[in-house]
Amino acid sequence: MNIEIAIKNASKELKKNKINSALLESELLLSKVIKKDRKFIILNPDKELDKSTQDSFKDLILRRSRGKPLAYLTGIKSFWKYNFKVNEKVLIPRPDTEIIIEQILKIYKNKNYLNFLEIGVGSGCIALSILKEKKSFLGTGIDLSQECIEICRYNAKKLDVNNRIKLIKSDVDNLIFRKYDLIVSNPPYIKKFDLNKLNREVINYEPKLALDGGLDGLSVIRKVIKKSSELIKTHGKLILEIGYDQRELVKKMLNENNFYINKVKKDLAKNDRCIISTKK
Repeated sequence: MNIEIAIKNASKELKKNKINSALLESELLLSKVIKKDRKFIILNPDKELDKSTQDSFKDLILRRSRGKPLAYLTGIKSFWKYNFKVNEKVLIPRPDTEIIIEQILKIYKNKNYLNFLEIGVGSGCIALSILKEKKSFLGTGIDLSQECIEICRYNAKKLDVNNRIKLIKSDVDNLIFRKYDLIVSNPPYIKKFDLNKLNREVINYEPKLALDGGLDGLSVIRKVIKKSSELIKTHGKLILEIGYDQRELVKKMLNENNFYINKVKKDLAKNDRCIISTKK
């Protein structure tokens, strides 16, 4: 079987299972199996695939058909300008989260030095993208999951910023008193009883720890805001990703913890997504 036929069959199978970008995903999965880029696949439709390659490809297509996210199958997800290693222990970076990077670069465009903390570092996509863009910034990333810390460490080395980030397995409550110029977090904010309404790719595969925000969806956000009020310098900033319907409740919490609201940014779908506040 050659590449063209293999891609055609795989694409048909993915379409049948309601995978939107069936052709593109088939090409990306075959790229992974044969360890060549997508361009090679497009330019070599007649290249024959051996039995072992065909079997490996079919296995990936089957798993994708059942809903396993493409990023977990390829082990890579693109975010901002960079590729990040991911697996099922970390949340897959979303394009909407890039709003946080845009805002930070805008706010601190003239700032040469900054010491920031990311709460719930995951794959490191936020913290490491900031460090890549701002060569003299220093970061600290904490996470409850040791696997997340290891993946973030791998990504930091790959992006050559490992000498400017400190990674700690810790809950935010256990952080020792240290003053940061900026704290950023994309905490879990889905209500516990809404988890089952999520897309099958999310609920069946992504880590619950990174999704479950407790009964009201705000239990982790509440903790992050409370602790951040102790950890941020006066006039330092707290930038949070929030759920589409959490704007007013989060603003209230921020005000109660001595923050004033700078602005709320909407995502690509025009939902409230990112809230920027300053410590009084």
